[in-house]
Amino acid sequence: GFRFGKMVQKRWPDEAEIGVGTMVGAALALLGFLLAFVTSIAIGNFNQRRQLVVLEANAIDTTYLRAGYLAEPYGTQSRELLREYVSLRIEALDPTATESAIARSEQIHTELWLLAEEIAKASPDPTVALYLESLNQVMDLHTERLNAELGFRVPPIIIYGLYTVAIITMILTGVYDSYHEKHNLLALIMVVMIISVVFLVIIDMDRSNVGLLQIPQKALFDLMQRLLP
Repeated sequence: GFRFGKMVQKRWPDEAEIGVGTMVGAALALLGFLLAFVTSIAIGNFNQRRQLVVLEANAIDTTYLRAGYLAEPYGTQSRELLREYVSLRIEALDPTATESAIARSEQIHTELWLLAEEIAKASPDPTVALYLESLNQVMDLHTERLNAELGFRVPPIIIYGLYTVAIITMILTGVYDSYHEKHNLLALIMVVMIISVVFLVIIDMDRSNVGLLQIPQKALFDLMQRLLP
């Protein structure tokens, strides 16, 4: 930006510094607003995904407990499938095993539901109805988590737009400095570093299965320990 400003002054020496300071101030304000806006989106999505982990663990736990009231062999079979299901939800955290774990999880949904249909036909009582309700909630939360992980992200167009605004703002800042014959390189580097850190935090929260800011899975790990036979 500084060199670009010098080049402009050499080519058009009569061009005065008209409104450059105002444009720099407006660009910095816009950049700050956009950073805050996008950060709030990323934090909201991150918190939603974190809450869904707890809700899913609670739903599986409730379903497992209610399966204990089912007639045999349905109760034991359902609990075995639910234990496998929890281990698969944890296994899905590994990017290399995500697809296979999700596929097997959905297969378990079908197996559990078929067992539930047999139970309901054999003994249609309130206990079975409660079990079906909690099992349905487990399936719904599975879908919600998939949508949250894969769909609830900051749109790429917003990220690219943010990059563009940041680059233009830095260029304008350099042009402004060139008109004043001074260039505080250290201050500019610090500003760029601050903006870069915010960008990294946004991207890290937006990809919460990898990176430094990952969704805590403690609820599922604790549940797995409780369900161990």
